[in-house]
Amino acid sequence: MSAEASGSGALERVVIAMSGGVDSSVAAACVTDGGFEAIGVTMNLSGATSRCCSLEDADDARSVASNLGIRFFVANYIEEFREEVIDRFADSYLRGRTPIPCVACNKRFKFDLLLARARVFGASRVATGHYARIDHDPETGLFRLLRARDHQKDQTYYLFQLDQEQLAQAWFPLGELTKAEVRARARALGLVTAEKPESQEICFVPDGNYKRVVEALRPEAREAAGDIVDLAGRVLGRHEGIHGYTVGQRRGLGLSSERPLFVVSLDALRNRVVVGGVEDLGSRSISVGEVSWVAGGPPEPPVRACVRVRSRHEGAPADLKPRPDGSVHVHFDDPVRAVAPGQAAVFYGGEKAEVVLGGGFIEGSLS
Repeated sequence: MSAEASGSGALERVVIAMSGGVDSSVAAACVTDGGFEAIGVTMNLSGATSRCCSLEDADDARSVASNLGIRFFVANYIEEFREEVIDRFADSYLRGRTPIPCVACNKRFKFDLLLARARVFGASRVATGHYARIDHDPETGLFRLLRARDHQKDQTYYLFQLDQEQLAQAWFPLGELTKAEVRARARALGLVTAEKPESQEICFVPDGNYKRVVEALRPEAREAAGDIVDLAGRVLGRHEGIHGYTVGQRRGLGLSSERPLFVVSLDALRNRVVVGGVEDLGSRSISVGEVSWVAGGPPEPPVRACVRVRSRHEGAPADLKPRPDGSVHVHFDDPVRAVAPGQAAVFYGGEKAEVVLGGGFIEGSLS
């Protein structure tokens, strides 16, 4: 692809989302090396106490932009991020769900809002440091979202909501690189982010204590004690709020039992944490709502897919049955353990299960 803008002789302009980490830093270098005019933008989302998208990260991104000789800007979206991501995160936990805010962040902020800003800059595309790939299918004329070459770093699980218009304007320069190659490139360029550690937690929960964050946002949650019960409804103990638990959890239950007990479900209506044995954690079928299809609609039935139900889940083979209301019934070949409502279920197709067909949010298990 030529870096020259059509008919003008000027370089094509690309906005690069710079988080202040090594991945987006090297992605920016890839853009400039391709002969494009890059404009770096850091999105300040959750303030100075965050481990991601903070003011300190903005300083690192600014340093990288200076090193690469590109223009750099900071865009402040703290208020929007709180309303659309952080508040919804807290409310989801109070409803007995396990939210995945990174999906909403990627769709709404890194693409909806950043693409709008890119158009103001006169840029044609937005590049990010995601480990993912995009190609164009000449037979259908559609763009496809593909898993990254480095499956250990692949981030397509968080990108399933991207549509055709967004994929047409997105660029993932790291899709063919491994993490080791990215670090080596950053060292060779002398970037300040070369050895910067990765953030493994949600950006606005830097210490991993989700319960404390929910209670800070929703103080009434501190008074939400209730019963811990078994599958027969027998009371085994007390909990201090269902927002402190998630399906599959074993530690921190405070129960004495002859066998290991796990959280099987969260009953928000009756304010109960339901526990059972490991054999009770499997789900053969689940309902998935708020479904997005990368191609704009579901494939022709029958639909076979590899379905990932959490970010580090390798995926399990399943049949997909789209329903008239837009939801999808997923029936696994074998039971899948610890499926948590609120998490994403992402559908992959193709010979090597590398093509993202779409995905949605888990509503619950089906009998």
